[in-house]
Amino acid sequence: MSVLESLSPRALAAPESGIVEVITYARGQEGLIPLWAGEGDLPSPGFINRAASDALLAGETFYTWQRGIPELREALSRYYARHFSVSLSSDHFYVTGSGMHAIMLAAQALTSPGDELVYLSPAWPNIVAATELGGAKAVALPLDFANGAWSLDLQKLESLVSPKTRAIFVNTPSNPTGWTASREELAAILAIARRHGIWIIADEIYALYHYGEGTRAPSFLDVMEPGERVIFANSFSKNWSMTGWRVGWLVAPPEMGQVIENLVQYSNSGVAQFLQRGCVAALDHGDDFFRENFARARESRDILCDTLIATNRVETLKPQGALYAFLKVDGITDSRQAALDIVDRVQVALAPGSAFGPGGAEFLRACFLRDPKQVRVAAERLADYILGL
Repeated sequence: MSVLESLSPRALAAPESGIVEVITYARGQEGLIPLWAGEGDLPSPGFINRAASDALLAGETFYTWQRGIPELREALSRYYARHFSVSLSSDHFYVTGSGMHAIMLAAQALTSPGDELVYLSPAWPNIVAATELGGAKAVALPLDFANGAWSLDLQKLESLVSPKTRAIFVNTPSNPTGWTASREELAAILAIARRHGIWIIADEIYALYHYGEGTRAPSFLDVMEPGERVIFANSFSKNWSMTGWRVGWLVAPPEMGQVIENLVQYSNSGVAQFLQRGCVAALDHGDDFFRENFARARESRDILCDTLIATNRVETLKPQGALYAFLKVDGITDSRQAALDIVDRVQVALAPGSAFGPGGAEFLRACFLRDPKQVRVAAERLADYILGL
């Protein structure tokens, strides 16, 4: 028996990331403009770095609270009061080792081998892998796509709910499509979950990256009652340019506290305390920095989409939310090969839509959270490539 043959079938079935494949292929190439991953080009701001550095130098390097330091959980409570107009005690918040870790813990808490989790596709692929590595099955509902816009068929969603379904995973605003659920759609999804006695896992990491009316996207917090079966997964990565910090959080009913603490204990045993001090600074003092990130995203979104739509070869609309243009290009059917070819020919790196599951194979994803001047160059290169097909 070979080394690989001796490993767990679940581990062997873990898929290679189609996004990481392009990153590995293109990383380090001279003149490359990287629109591949969901992060911007600004480093973490100094006031956040200093808070973490001061705590590190002060010796905050010991084991810490499994649920997160009290100061961070209280800061999360203030953040939600400020941006979501809800009063949630600190007992609702749990600090995790990244948004990915938050999603993984939510899936672990709700699903067992043989269970099902319904999700909206195209989707960030990690929710599928996190679910299926635990032995449950991820069931995709492809969003409908027409005239450059994405939409959700609520009847199709409910038809996928079976006796095995334990949860519905909803990412809005969506990575990669930018689809953003209305308040009415969220209420309808919640009604489906109530009728079938199942949970919702709400990935609202891009809630503040909303280009429509209001200062944020609609949230399940706007339509749910206290104590309902909704778990929120979130991350410090996008709002405050902290992707490399690997810190996230869950919002969940306090009754789940010991269960979540146990899952933290047996996965990463808690987030470094000095990192959490930086996160407190981000929440309490980071609104202005977020607004800078948001302004860059909006301007770059308009530059990228306007340039590519003008080719008359790209079917897309400006996304309602999140950080991505999901592009259907006339003449491209193999997005993986196209992504590699675009790197070689015009030095722009995109993520292939095939990495995002059912409904994504013919698309390419571009993250536009970057300097608008650089995005303009990338957009012009992509337009030249597309017009040359």
